[in-house]
Amino acid sequence: MSDNDVSELEHIKANSRLLRGTLVEGLANPVTGAISDDDNKLLKFHGSYQQDDRDLREERRKQKLEPAYQFMVRARLAGGVLSPAQWLAFDHIARTWANHTLRITTRQTFQLHGILKHDLKRSIAAMNDALVSTIAACGDVNRNVVASANPVATPAHRLAYRWAERLSEHLKPKTRAYHEIWLDEKLVGGGEEESEPLYGATYLPRKFKIGVAVPPTNDIDVFAQDLGLIAIIEHGELLGFNVAIGGGMGATHGDASTYPRLGTVIGFVIPEQLLRTAEGVIEVQRDYGDRKERKHARLKYTLDRLGAAAFKAELERRIGFALQASRPYRFDHNGDRYGWTEGDDGRWHLTLQIESGRLADLPGQPHLSGLRAIAQEHQGDFRMTCNQNLVIANVPTAQRARIDQLVAEYKLDDYRRLSGIRRHVVACVALPTCGLAMAESERYVPQLLPKLEALLDRHGLLEEPILLRLSGCPNGCSRPYLGEIALVGRAIGRYDLRLGADFAGQRLNRVLRENIDEAEILRELDELFTRYAKERDAQERFGDFLVRSGLLPAAQHAIEVEVFA
Repeated sequence: MSDNDVSELEHIKANSRLLRGTLVEGLANPVTGAISDDDNKLLKFHGSYQQDDRDLREERRKQKLEPAYQFMVRARLAGGVLSPAQWLAFDHIARTWANHTLRITTRQTFQLHGILKHDLKRSIAAMNDALVSTIAACGDVNRNVVASANPVATPAHRLAYRWAERLSEHLKPKTRAYHEIWLDEKLVGGGEEESEPLYGATYLPRKFKIGVAVPPTNDIDVFAQDLGLIAIIEHGELLGFNVAIGGGMGATHGDASTYPRLGTVIGFVIPEQLLRTAEGVIEVQRDYGDRKERKHARLKYTLDRLGAAAFKAELERRIGFALQASRPYRFDHNGDRYGWTEGDDGRWHLTLQIESGRLADLPGQPHLSGLRAIAQEHQGDFRMTCNQNLVIANVPTAQRARIDQLVAEYKLDDYRRLSGIRRHVVACVALPTCGLAMAESERYVPQLLPKLEALLDRHGLLEEPILLRLSGCPNGCSRPYLGEIALVGRAIGRYDLRLGADFAGQRLNRVLRENIDEAEILRELDELFTRYAKERDAQERFGDFLVRSGLLPAAQHAIEVEVFA
């Protein structure tokens, strides 16, 4: 491929000296709170995004000031697990250098917002002091590996989580640039002694996501992953993993060549074959992915362009063995189960609802302080979920009462009183910090939910579980295309209304109305809730009812999970 056949970012990566660029110089520049555009693109590989407060843009422009630049830092936490000591380290960073909040992401990790440039290095170094890295939490590499949030039911569940840990470690970039820039390790002379044996000097065409699900719980939305792994457990033994490839949520408004896609199941591997299989999928994407048009660079487009048969044949040629036929499995939901559950070892696990994943100290809701108090006494660990919630995990029986006391004291016990739709809401950050946001998402949830609850209550549906997803743009960080109800931002106060996903993450929704305001959204949903209350079958979910009743338009793309034999 010639230099003219690749995007500008490919040139930036190629010339970056394995992700160094001029980051050291840019971070040291006291004249501006920003770094260069090229370095900003490289910074993502190190786990950080440069942002600015969009609420302040216009006023600062009038005052002839540069935007209110700040940085978001994201950790790499395989499976979303961290110790109480690590929790306290994040809490300290959030209150010292960030905006006094912690945000649980839809990939089971923390984002910290509002860090100024001169505090960025010390924030990242503090995470590493707590044995947490940020490398590869963003960028054109394999990102945070997610796993079913509570792998404590059997030893096989714990083993599935450990494979997620191994994947995360095995697939991280090998460059020493991260350690040089953030941790002051000695420079490797110009990078010539290094190599990236898996990724190469230009890394992947786009981001790459891996998830490990343990049926019957699809809490990670395994079919939304570039590489989805479904643990097959029989009689308490982990036999291996079904392999699904080509999932992805991103799209672009008005561009039919971009679309969300569910992963295609292409076979089964035993545990000992897992790392090489993951490498092989990455290698095929590395060599065949679109490096000219980034909108078409995700694995899903590579798969659709090559075809499943050709992709699988190339994968098997590279890894040196054939995938077995996929094994039977069943998913029954993709939400979180709140409250206490007991593990096989007699320890207990409490799942809390964290609205939009945001932990802050607000009037009447001292949630950040509450989790700090719990972390100071907790004897187990914490586990974040892909639905932005939190599990206080591995609590000894003798400590349950004390955890309950702290949860109640700090008003973290809302999970006991949630409506059906509030239990299953996911929202991206959107405004004011996300540069891609077209509309509100996280900040809109507290306004929208009471209005939806009022409609549902009027129809006797208040306790009905319904998956609600909000996204400020079509890029899909909140996995909106897997919501029974989803709002995808078009402009301030205007959204596409998408409906009809299932309750287990195995069917995409589709557009009912485009670019409508809140009044029209509520009017459309009121009519559909009316029919759902009157016409549904026993135990029928809202999304399933909409599909069965023929109330939705035909889909433009495949909407069900495919199995390629």
